[in-house]
Amino acid sequence: MRLTLPRFALLIVPMLLLARPALAEDLTIAAAADLKFAMAEVVEAFRSANPEDRVQAIYGSSGKFFTQIVNGAPFDLYFSADIAYPRELEQKGLTHGETRPYALGRIVLWSLDPGLAEVPLTDLPGAPIRKLAIANPQHAPYGLRAQEALRHQGVWEAMQPKLVLGENIAHAAQFVGSGAADAGIVALALVLSPTMEGKGGWTLIPADWHQPLEQGYVILPRAGDKALAHRFADYLASEPARAVMRRYGFVLPGEEGR
Repeated sequence: MRLTLPRFALLIVPMLLLARPALAEDLTIAAAADLKFAMAEVVEAFRSANPEDRVQAIYGSSGKFFTQIVNGAPFDLYFSADIAYPRELEQKGLTHGETRPYALGRIVLWSLDPGLAEVPLTDLPGAPIRKLAIANPQHAPYGLRAQEALRHQGVWEAMQPKLVLGENIAHAAQFVGSGAADAGIVALALVLSPTMEGKGGWTLIPADWHQPLEQGYVILPRAGDKALAHRFADYLASEPARAVMRRYGFVLPGEEGR
């Protein structure tokens, strides 16, 4: 005996299949805190071109994300302020494909008091600064570079009593923006953001006072077969995405000498 679907079912099933976003995917990105504003713009532009997909970025310390990923955190892509972290994941076999560089970051001395932002690092110990904010150099690449710059100028030890450590570079910038710290060594990308631009003053710290802040990203194993992850990774190399990164002060691959 041949079984047949009722006529109404034959009509409804195709309609339900058409109504489902068959190609929709979810993407969760772990991103360094210096990308908080730039990545938000990049993600928004990508969403506009891919409205059926869901892309979420979570911001924090590159070093802490590294530890979480090693322990199985459910991220699809990892954007690190220090390219050494994703490269180490790659060596451990915890990535899908190779690490890609996406930018060089820069650090600045920033203060809501423009005068304090112009104090040479060598003069910081004697300046009217009660607290200087940096990211924790134990796990935040920007904090490590701030430490290197202060060591380069011979004032790291003298500044110890005045340091306040943020969990990541965005947290360190919050100390300055709230007045909890008089000044801070923070990411150029943050002081150029819409919420901080024009507040106080900042001075760019010479790049040769610290190791390069070479930044990189990688697709993680759980996203190896996700077309959305590969599309987003490729989008970072597009001119619209690169234009956003330039506006936030990042030096892009292939543009280092400009």
